[in-house]
Amino acid sequence: MNPLAWLQAWQQALTPQASAPQSSTAQASPPQAAGLAGIPGFAPPAGVAVAPEKMLEIQNQFSQQWAALCGEATRGALAPVSDSRFAGQAWANSPAHAFMAHAYLLSARTLLQMADNVEVPDTAREQIRFAMMQWIDAMAPSNFLALNPDAQQKFISSGGESLQQGIVNLLNDLQKGRISNTDETSFEIGKSIATTEGAVVFENALFQLIQYTPITARVHTRPLVIVPPCINKFYILDLQANNSFVRYALEQGISVYLVSWRNPLTTDTDGIQQATWDDYIAHGVIQALTVAQEVSGQDQVNTLGFCVGGTLLATALAVLEARGESPAASMTLLTTLLDFHDTGVLKVFVNEAQAKLREAQFAQGGLLAARELGNTFAFLRPNDLVWNNVVNNYLKGEAPSAFDLLFWNADGTNLPGPFYAWYLRNTYLENNLKIPGKTTVCGLPLDLTTLSVPTYLYGSRDDHIVPWTSAFASTQLLKGPTRFVLGASGHIAGVINSPVKNRRNYWVNDVVANGAAPAAGADPQVWIDTARSVAGSWWPDWATWLKSHSGAEVKAKTALGNKQHPVIEAAPGRYVLARAM
Repeated sequence: MNPLAWLQAWQQALTPQASAPQSSTAQASPPQAAGLAGIPGFAPPAGVAVAPEKMLEIQNQFSQQWAALCGEATRGALAPVSDSRFAGQAWANSPAHAFMAHAYLLSARTLLQMADNVEVPDTAREQIRFAMMQWIDAMAPSNFLALNPDAQQKFISSGGESLQQGIVNLLNDLQKGRISNTDETSFEIGKSIATTEGAVVFENALFQLIQYTPITARVHTRPLVIVPPCINKFYILDLQANNSFVRYALEQGISVYLVSWRNPLTTDTDGIQQATWDDYIAHGVIQALTVAQEVSGQDQVNTLGFCVGGTLLATALAVLEARGESPAASMTLLTTLLDFHDTGVLKVFVNEAQAKLREAQFAQGGLLAARELGNTFAFLRPNDLVWNNVVNNYLKGEAPSAFDLLFWNADGTNLPGPFYAWYLRNTYLENNLKIPGKTTVCGLPLDLTTLSVPTYLYGSRDDHIVPWTSAFASTQLLKGPTRFVLGASGHIAGVINSPVKNRRNYWVNDVVANGAAPAAGADPQVWIDTARSVAGSWWPDWATWLKSHSGAEVKAKTALGNKQHPVIEAAPGRYVLARAM
């Protein structure tokens, strides 16, 4: 197959039409009016429109860039392609394939320009752009054996064995029902991952509470209770010794308790499939705080919530505040949304029809499958988590490398349907949590603005799940003293950034944090413009802050649990071992 023939549809689709539209808008239905007729498989929704002057500008720009690209190809002067999908030597060695890569990237940019300029409400435009991006990524020439010179070269050099192994890999993944993105045989929970020593000292139908063994001779009197997200396994915070957040906290002389959420299964008949948001607050977070107080003998504990765990934690503390109870001396929220005004790319999945569908689906209980959640998150970064693995695993027949974070990512959890339906409506759809009294939790009006506990807020600058500006918005919702820290990288890699590796950087704004510039404190752009960058991990900054709320140091106790809450089993416990099928 001549790869240049594949590009003809793209070039024809994006070339300006001979006659200008007569109406005030260029309608995308029929497709010819928007210049999309030649793109195979693209069927834009009826009514999508681009202003004719803007469409003409985009088409003219494409024509100029196309002509320049063809000129460079004719002169043999094509620049190297920086996109990692086309960075292999085989792409550079083949002028036809190098031209195809450049043409694809030019066409992709142009199509996204068109999506960005459709005259529809912002929400609809974002949905169109997301759908366009999915189609563009799926149609990359690197994803097809007939168009990928790297895969073809490997096929030839291996005598066809690469394709044979790729078929085996594909069949194995079909059996598992998901794409393999790491060598899962390299890790075993409790043996090579989630190995920090400790014990389960409490369990109920929703969670186990792990108390970790101190590793310093002296510890601070006030312990830390960690609430991880219930949509993932807790051991993202305890991967291996050199990148374990739990172990790092222990090394700072902090006693640590951690919630290990149960993974509900379709075979469970004890009522967990009917669990609600209120259940997770009352019998989950609040119960965990109570047990940690009873075991530690402290009236107050420090608290930390990660992602959805942070939303659960803040909600639970607000419920306790409404009851006149204040068990938390401090709160840490990592990549957490309390104000859901801007939820990033996830907003394209949320609308009233979807919320009503879920409410009807889970009216009598049931489970939202881990596979559905996993697919959703994978297609937020399709090139990294989908198509890269398609190319390597199937076209090239390679075995995925061993990567602890990706092992965790593949170990998904199911969610009780009623819990998910309530969460979807009250957060992503209606943003009710930020409005005092708009919703009730555990029979009480919810008011997060009553929380005056000192709070450490962390956001990741490149987070596509919790935009850092939305994590920053909690500084305006919470009434207590807050310290906001912005880390480099994304939702997970930004958080799991151990000082051992001395990687990346983070930003702090001491002037705003100290209250010297209250006007700047309300504006995230002003915050980042006046912030200073600090090299390395943000963990030491957090540890310094946490110690100021952790009380005096005392001799560490080696025995875990107490008479009221004896040790049940060794960490990491049974609950984390349950696999969603």
